[in-house]
Amino acid sequence: MGEGAGIRRRLALATAVLTVAGLLTVALPQDAQAAAYCPGRKVRTLPFSTGTVLVHKRGGYVCAVTVPDKPGTKRKMSVSVQARGGRPVVDEGRYAYRAGPVTVYAGQRCVWVKGTVARGSVSSGWILC
Repeated sequence: MGEGAGIRRRLALATAVLTVAGLLTVALPQDAQAAAYCPGRKVRTLPFSTGTVLVHKRGGYVCAVTVPDKPGTKRKMSVSVQARGGRPVVDEGRYAYRAGPVTVYAGQRCVWVKGTVARGSVSSGWILC
């Protein structure tokens, strides 16, 4: 095979990879958004009436993102993470797609996670202890 066949093969592979990545984003939009912004593994999903807070952990760091059930329209959203004994780290504003990410170093301490989208909200209580 010539050089042209190798280029076509690489282009076909790149197209396939992008297609699969796009399908995963469509299939799991909330998880894909959180994974794009929060490192580590997902440790909690906190659903509520108008959205979901996704919580990831890597090492002693805890990261959270609030995503709306119906993205695309700007509305009041927030996300916060507080390690026990510390102050909460908050992102609040009018967003169309997500609030956050916010990250705190918790070490082995418990964290309290909160999220809102419009009038819906969730508060975790102390988790990940």
